[in-house]
Formats: sequence, structure tokens, C-alpha cells
Amino acid sequence: MLNDLVPPEWIVLAAGVVFTLGYLIINQVILRLMILTGTLLYIWYYAVAADVPLWEAIYTSIVMGVANVIGLCSLFWRNSPLAIPLAHRDIYPQFEGLPPGDFRELVTRARRYTLDADTDISTEGAPMPSLFYVVSGAIQIEKRGERFVMPPHLFVGEVAYLSHQPSAATTRLQAGAEVLEWDVAALRARAARKSRFKLALEAMISRDLALKVAFAVAPRQGNWQHDAEKVRSARA
Repeated sequence: MLNDLVPPEWIVLAAGVVFTLGYLIINQVILRLMILTGTLLYIWYYAVAADVPLWEAIYTSIVMGVANVIGLCSLFWRNSPLAIPLAHRDIYPQFEGLPPGDFRELVTRARRYTLDADTDISTEGAPMPSLFYVVSGAIQIEKRGERFVMPPHLFVGEVAYLSHQPSAATTRLQAGAEVLEWDVAALRARAARKSRFKLALEAMISRDLALKVAFAVAPRQGNWQHDAEKVRSARA
């Protein structure tokens, strides 16, 4: 019998070692696997340490183990390509810094559509009720009398979203441009309730702002096709 070959004190010692090593690991998947292993060892110990199994401790450990497995499955799902919605798989490479689960959380709260007419999606000095991400099409910007063009694959209204201020520029998209649109109030409410969603959104916006600063695209006449290639290269 295995129980005769392995003394109970060795089992509880092994469980303690596994738990301790798990707490020293940053990777969430490995940590949870270590904790699960330690939990199984503790269940084994509670079953053989006394003449009668310690059922209360066993049941408690099983509940803790099940909770850990649920969290582990959530982590696997968050990083699985299966989490990417079919309707948005074509644009996931534009958000490749996000794990699939965070991308799903973000895009399923957006409305994706193609403009059928030239449209101003922001007006300088006016409130921004929506946050936009331009999937395709040149972004025409007018700010303090200066006009310039930026490439797609960028957010519009992100500064207003973060600062709770009116739009800093007028942004126009031509017919045929494709966008993702989020309701700002709904985004803020969701971000207030779920910190991971807030971190995912702000990470994408921060990267977007960094790209804009790095390119410093504000010429009187710009080559947005060339800049679009730079955006794709930077995101790669």
C-alpha cells in the first residue's frame, strides 16, 4: 500500500514545500498548479494521518481545490485563441498586446460598423460621448487651425476619455471607413466594476498615445499610407 510506503509526516511536509514554492512564483498558471498539487497532498494527508479520515478538513480542501480549478480554467480561457470572437478575429492582430480574453471583453462592448457618409466623429471643444477605434480609413484631424492626416489602427477620443475633458480636435472620417465605437459612460461604469477590464483598456490607450507621440504626426501635408506602415511595424 502506498500509505504504508509514504509516512504521513512526509506527505504534509511535501504539501508545505509545494505551497511555499507556489507562493514564490509570479506566473499565475504555475502558481495555481502548485497550489492545486499542495491541496491534493493535504487531502491525502488528512485521509491517512489518523485512524479515521479528517472529513471536515478533506471537504474544506476539496472546496478550495475546486475554486482553484475554476480560477485556473479562467486563466487558460483568457489566454486561449478560442476566446477571440469570430466577428473580430480579423482585427485581433491590431490588438495583439492584449490577451484573447481581454480583447473579447473589450470588443464585445463595442459597436462595429462602416460609415456610409463622411462623418465628424469628434468636434474640437465638444464633449465626447463615444470612444472610437479606427479599423480602416484615413483619420483627418483639425486642431487649432492646423490640419493633418493620421493612419488607421488608432483610437479617437482617448484623451477626452482619460481626462474627462472635451475633445481636443475635430476628427473626420470619409465614407467607407470602419470603426469600433464604445459608449463612454458604459465604459467608465464597466471599468469601475472590473479592474482587469480597466487595465486592459488603459493599456491599449496608453500604447496608442505612445505611438502618436513617437510619430509626432502633425504635418501640413502627410503621407498617411507611410505612417500606417509605421503603425503596423510598431505594433508587431
